[in-house]
Amino acid sequence: MAQILILGGGIAGVSAAYEIREALGKSHEVTVVSKAAHFQFTPSNPWVAVNWRKREDITVDLATTLPRHNVKFVHAAAQKVLPKEKAVRLSNGETMTYDYLVITTGPELAFDEIEGLGPNGFTNSVCDVDHATEAQPHWEAFCDKPGPIVVGAVQGASCYGPAYEFAMIMDTDLRKRKLRDQVPMTFVTAEPYVGHLGLGGVGDTKGLLESEMRERHIRWITNAKVDKVEDGKMTVTELNEDGSLKKVHELPFGFSMMLPAFRGIPALMGVEGLTNPRGFVIVDKHQRNPTYPEIFSAGVCIAIPPLEATPVPVGVPKTGYMIESMVAAIARNLKQILAEEAPTHEGTWNAICLADFGDGGVVFVAQPQNPPRNVNWSSSGKWVHLAKIAFEKYFLRKVRKGTTEPYYEKAVMQMLKISKLKTKEPA
Repeated sequence: MAQILILGGGIAGVSAAYEIREALGKSHEVTVVSKAAHFQFTPSNPWVAVNWRKREDITVDLATTLPRHNVKFVHAAAQKVLPKEKAVRLSNGETMTYDYLVITTGPELAFDEIEGLGPNGFTNSVCDVDHATEAQPHWEAFCDKPGPIVVGAVQGASCYGPAYEFAMIMDTDLRKRKLRDQVPMTFVTAEPYVGHLGLGGVGDTKGLLESEMRERHIRWITNAKVDKVEDGKMTVTELNEDGSLKKVHELPFGFSMMLPAFRGIPALMGVEGLTNPRGFVIVDKHQRNPTYPEIFSAGVCIAIPPLEATPVPVGVPKTGYMIESMVAAIARNLKQILAEEAPTHEGTWNAICLADFGDGGVVFVAQPQNPPRNVNWSSSGKWVHLAKIAFEKYFLRKVRKGTTEPYYEKAVMQMLKISKLKTKEPA
């Protein structure tokens, strides 16, 4: 019996647990270790921050859910990964050994890299359900005394969709409250242009998002580097395309939400051969670490180099379906390895993203996520908002039911010619 240890209980970790359990059956032990006692549907966090959802609406208790599906659960944080010993030291004092380790921890949020950034400073966050819950009273207090808003993503950020979503959701909520006319809003981003998304754009995301922001009277600053945040004021340096100084902005705000840069969690930092200097896990095309072949990784914690040089550093996002693609490859490769075969499966890294704007939204399909692409398409409409709500309910149901791809989802994806795994031509 092989011991499969999964670090992380988010979208990647829970999906990995169910995919691996399905691929390997009950003859091997699968254990999830998570610092959080719950699964959170991260895409819904912007709704939590404006009181459209409560914490309990988008979370699932892992201690009661995972064991029902033959997956063990340990509620503890990883303190140090020890690949030479094939062990992980945990915050509860325990050291767990493994035959195969799957790292799906997500990132550490690097708020400390900018003075005054984050929930412990002067800006809010929607990266975590706890942060979004903490933002609720701040949002209500702001609505009682409206003023300017600054929203966006700082230098080195690699997840831009939630910044656009939250800007539009705040706009929608303020219009519902008849307060929008009292709130100047500025979108600040490290991206070289609106709709870049860390991906060089997808379809016409540049045109769609610029049009949406003009329609909603949201001004923007691109190629922006946040220097520091003070109480009610953000200092931002705007650069030209050649990296030279264009302008220094001092932006007043009554409410702000800025996405931070990500880095690897402390338990992974400095493990030679496992991570890059930023702490992200190095993997090959099979999601396997080249130095420690018994270690796999998926999700936001893996190392992906930037797609292109930009005046301000911009990271590459790891979207939901792309993560599920990585996880599917890991499960099937583990099955091959345990059968003493060489791993052959590769994730397609296809991306399907629904960006909700509160009363509409933008959808894009990128196959694969990183260019050059076979499919490069985006669209917008009120239907996207409804689709995002439906997807939220559907994904939470999958987590509770213990499956990652029911037969009807497979049928729909086959019809759309969207797959998680690359197919190999017969020899």
